[in-house]
Amino acid sequence: MTIALNNIIQEDLQRYPIGKFEPTRNLTEADVTGFIEEIVALPGQLRQAVAGLNNEQLDTPYRLGGWTVRQVVHHLADSHLNSYTRFKLALTEDLPTIKPYEEDRWAELADGKTEPVEVSLVLLEALHHRWVVLLRSLTPEQWQRTFNHPVSGETPLMKAAGLYAWHGKHHLAHITNVKDLNKW
Repeated sequence: MTIALNNIIQEDLQRYPIGKFEPTRNLTEADVTGFIEEIVALPGQLRQAVAGLNNEQLDTPYRLGGWTVRQVVHHLADSHLNSYTRFKLALTEDLPTIKPYEEDRWAELADGKTEPVEVSLVLLEALHHRWVVLLRSLTPEQWQRTFNHPVSGETPLMKAAGLYAWHGKHHLAHITNVKDLNKW
């Protein structure tokens, strides 16, 4: 029983190395500023994390049954591009219903499995630049705007910013953990 429990705990740590996303209640302006700074930092941190990795290393899964490092980098670009679009929809429409996407299936497409990570690193740098300009321009009222996610419901932009700050750190930890585990 103890071995099985340890295996479950270990798998959970590999899947959620920084823990699952826990939305903060009663978010403050300081929280939002922190989220923005984490979004600012991600492209550089990601570039540093994959610097010098060869194709064999990039094609190594971060855990048994998980995505490869390459897929994680491309997933971050896909996911954050979707989030940026969701922010713009929420700012320009009243409670828009956003379209979810099958991220696991996107990760299996050729661009996510074979393209050099540099493509998504450059995309993330440009995307995060635009996204941060937008985020820093928002008024307190705009931060309260929401979009409707068909699965998780109405999502305020403040919460979405926290989710994507966490999301970047979550996947960055997948990459740094597999590097540490393999002593790269």
